[in-house]
Amino acid sequence: MKRLVVLGGGESGVGTAILGKKKGYDVFVSDKGTITDDYKEVLKSFEIVWEEKQHTEANILNADIIMKSPGIPDRVALIEKLRDEKIPVVSEIEFASKYTAAKIVGITGSNGKTTTTMLTHHVLKNAGLEVSMAGNIGDSFAKQVAENDTMFYVLELSSFQLDGILDFVPNIAVMTNITPDHLDRYDYKLENYVASKFRIVMNQTKDDYFIYDADDEIISDYIKKHPVRSKLLPFSLTKKIVDNGAYLEKENITITIDNNKIIMPTTDLALKGNHNVKNAMAAATVSHLLKIRKNTIRECLENFHGVEHRLESVLKINNVQYINDSKATNVNAAYYALDAMKSSTVWIVGGVDKGNDYTELYPLVNEKVKAIICLGVDNTKIINAFGNCVDHIIETQSMKEAVKMAYEIAERNENVLLSPACASFDLFKNYEERGRQFKEAVREL
Repeated sequence: MKRLVVLGGGESGVGTAILGKKKGYDVFVSDKGTITDDYKEVLKSFEIVWEEKQHTEANILNADIIMKSPGIPDRVALIEKLRDEKIPVVSEIEFASKYTAAKIVGITGSNGKTTTTMLTHHVLKNAGLEVSMAGNIGDSFAKQVAENDTMFYVLELSSFQLDGILDFVPNIAVMTNITPDHLDRYDYKLENYVASKFRIVMNQTKDDYFIYDADDEIISDYIKKHPVRSKLLPFSLTKKIVDNGAYLEKENITITIDNNKIIMPTTDLALKGNHNVKNAMAAATVSHLLKIRKNTIRECLENFHGVEHRLESVLKINNVQYINDSKATNVNAAYYALDAMKSSTVWIVGGVDKGNDYTELYPLVNEKVKAIICLGVDNTKIINAFGNCVDHIIETQSMKEAVKMAYEIAERNENVLLSPACASFDLFKNYEERGRQFKEAVREL
């Protein structure tokens, strides 16, 4: 019996353990932290052996295959030891893909991937396809393959998940954009992070498709230097893409695939902002490729209302709009948020800096931001970056305090925007908790 060791007892780890058990592996789950009671109950019900608060090497180094949760860096001593022992270390995506014959749409990018994944899934489901959504979102891919395998999957894929693939290949790969992110995990080298993202196409052949943002210079440059084998379907807001791909002209999206053309208006898109036009183009291109009717695609783009913690309107108080964009964990995401603001804004920013360069935000901050409220343990970098851009920079240590200060500063017809541009781990468990605390604090005003 082959031995599967799962490192990390969270959603992807427990899902992999269930699938491994069903496929006849001897399964062991090891978590350096604590495993939640819910997951412990699941592991017990499947009679899976687990440990927490430690990694017992004797029970790990005898594995035939290791599934590592995306949160564990490759440089941890245990992972390096496993590699030295030539034991394959894979991600949940790699492991689960071996056990499904489904068609896979894989979506990656620094920003927009959650929205694009949810939007694509929304269209496919409404078109009547048997489709599931997984990856960085919802129930784990492995768990769904184990318990309710479907004909299609739309997977949101992070660079960490792609780092752990060997043979995984999506039939349709989508890349929304690439901007510096998670550089702390990639030796602070952008090229390492870019190469990681492009692993999504490494096993594709001429029968597969790659949909990507042709306006993104990092993506275009990489494709020129490292030709991709799959069929290219670029999308653009500025270039007219005549052959295969999508472009915007006079508020209409035109998508052409093998001489089959559809044209759709963008005026009634439920999600506003240029970045959402791009997300809509990507999702619509996938849908057109899968032969979904134009009317279904259009209706779905017009009735999809987006993702929690992503430019989410919370409340209007005294004619001030409060907006939760807690999911903006990098500079580029905060750029999109500020760009979408149509009036003067009080900006709540800060957290764990991932090697951020704030200079690209200067023009937007000068134009739109009235005051900055820092929300982090160490705000030095933000204060140094924006000290000359705004008159008011205030430091706070809790969400309640930050929202209270914003309430005092913001005036009629202005916005209060939480768009941190940083990870959340200094004051919060994750960006979801940060967003929920913001919404609660706003409702308590």
